[in-house]
Amino acid sequence: MTSSSGSRASQAPIESVLAHAYRIPTDAPEADGTFAWNATTLIVVWVCAGGQSGLGYTYSDACTVELIQDTLAPGLLQRDALDIHTVWESMWRQVRNLGRSGLAASAIAAIDCALWDLKAKLFAVPLIRLLGAVRERVPLYGSGGFTTYSDARMREQLAGWVERDGCRWVKIKIGSAPDEDEGRVKVARDAIGEAGLFVDANGAFSQQRSASFAQRFADYAVEWFEEPVSSDDVDGLRFVRERAPDGMDIAAGEYGYTADDFRRLLTAGAVDVLQADASRCGGLTGFMQAAALCDAFHVPLSAHCAPALHLHAAFAAQRLLHQEWFHDHVRIESMLFDGAPRPRDGAIAPDLSRPGCGLEFRHSDAAQYLLK
Repeated sequence: MTSSSGSRASQAPIESVLAHAYRIPTDAPEADGTFAWNATTLIVVWVCAGGQSGLGYTYSDACTVELIQDTLAPGLLQRDALDIHTVWESMWRQVRNLGRSGLAASAIAAIDCALWDLKAKLFAVPLIRLLGAVRERVPLYGSGGFTTYSDARMREQLAGWVERDGCRWVKIKIGSAPDEDEGRVKVARDAIGEAGLFVDANGAFSQQRSASFAQRFADYAVEWFEEPVSSDDVDGLRFVRERAPDGMDIAAGEYGYTADDFRRLLTAGAVDVLQADASRCGGLTGFMQAAALCDAFHVPLSAHCAPALHLHAAFAAQRLLHQEWFHDHVRIESMLFDGAPRPRDGAIAPDLSRPGCGLEFRHSDAAQYLLK
């Protein structure tokens, strides 16, 4: 369709962009190797066009709302909601002088996810019909085991994922009290039997200490060591990877915000498995870029956190191994979103009867947590 001047007219001009922040308390104090928290802030975005509203979200600071509404939204109005990649590139240009990583990337992520949901709704199809499915189910690994948990609480949580939900793997946090970590790994192994065991240090250790822990954890058949050192230390990740025992993957990438971040890890040979988080790396568009890089480097991909947000893109990522079934986000998504996936035999799948990403936000249930 063209206008009278001959220029291409917008098929679905963006009419509005709205964002709100919600702070949801955890169900118990939580910590990992480098951070402690007692609440999670959810940023929800709605983009409207063509009589439909697209839903997206991220987990970030409440100030992300102002970044979305004051900085990004004005440049989106009247742009074609169907031209997602064009809109996506325009948002990155808008934050050039602010810095692309962190808050900016997370704000763009929420809007991008809303645009994909909106586009699928405008075509009245589930999002996976636009992305293209390459699998029938997305395997899960249960993730929690916070360093604030008692042995009894951790044992109950891990065993529940394996016995109730059928998860093939579980992950625990380590690093807050390194002298206790081997004991916690033993408790986890005893709780889950033959299931796969992952550990996540969140960058708490030095290169040498990480290499030492990797050898000790091998006695408990730990098969995944996530961020043994900071993901900013690419050489350090490669150092640990080169010294890790056979059968133990080194994983990182959850703090990748751009394709350049992922390319840096892959080019350096720093990881056995790349992680990507659509709520941080510019949304589903950025996640699929990470998936394409994994294809090019022949490296597996794992989706980090926010399982409901990733579900359709995880179905389309060729080298995806699994989706993180992260305790905090699973709890929030089940509390506040109709259509949030439920595990069956250790995996999740989209409801193809629901258009878009299949989620609807429960405003009345979320009202008590509203910040702005």
